[in-house]
Amino acid sequence: MGSVRRITPRPGLITELTQRPVLLHGGVTAGMMEAMTHTARRMFELLEPICLVTYFADECNQELAALGHRTYWDGYFASRAAPLGRVPAQVVHAAFYSFADGEAARHIPSVWETIPPEASVAARERGSAASVRRILGDEVADSPGLVRAADLTTKAATNAPTQGRVMYAAMRALPVPSDPVARLWHSATMLREHRGDGHVAALVGARIGGAEAHVLSALEMGIHPPESFGRLHHLPKERLAAVMDGLRERGLVDTDGRFTDAGRETKQRIETLTDELAAPPYDALSPTELDELVTELEPITTTLVAAGSQ
Repeated sequence: MGSVRRITPRPGLITELTQRPVLLHGGVTAGMMEAMTHTARRMFELLEPICLVTYFADECNQELAALGHRTYWDGYFASRAAPLGRVPAQVVHAAFYSFADGEAARHIPSVWETIPPEASVAARERGSAASVRRILGDEVADSPGLVRAADLTTKAATNAPTQGRVMYAAMRALPVPSDPVARLWHSATMLREHRGDGHVAALVGARIGGAEAHVLSALEMGIHPPESFGRLHHLPKERLAAVMDGLRERGLVDTDGRFTDAGRETKQRIETLTDELAAPPYDALSPTELDELVTELEPITTTLVAAGSQ
């Protein structure tokens, strides 16, 4: 081989390059991306307790039962999938992603044989809004601050791209409620589905299936063995064993069923990418509007968290 010519950079070039902002896709700097992901994570923390009343409080389940849904899971699948229309179970399974094979088919399409999707989605909205109002009390529910929070959340929720966002796009096609409490819940749930679609994309990119995702989440929450996690323990033992064996073969969990460093890093990459993909809706808000939204949501979220969204 010939001699290698050593190139000496001009004085000051290294300092200049290391101080120059690193450009990512579309001219976004690393600092800008960090700010975007921080915003997305903070908004998730503030909005999630509003969405959780649908699953934890009584009113939504009561509204769905009054329609004729026999079980909690009948109502869950019928109402959450309703914005998609009368699609087959395979579509619901693909869009929801995290449920085991066959779970969607136990409910879809039978739940729609006597109850149209439109009725289920309306019942979910009524029940969820009633829960939020009950927990907050009429004074807060009727306050200018909540109205402003609903308006700004709706502005963010109705201005994000829909490409590749199946559940979000389906909710975007629904009318936005006029009642401020219902509008706040509806728009927070739109943003939850937007984030969920991005999370699915992050999982697919990391080659992590629905059951595998639950294992990683269980370990992150300190649940051991992860197979005891509520979203996993009902699965057949053979299926659980295959999931754990696959994660071990990839070096993501160890022989004791705990995180390896690679597994923890994979989980963190997924969560970071989920935050990045959840950021675009908030581009619709000015910095002043974003600060205002955080200020108005904080006491609402604090009250809901204190009640466990129940």
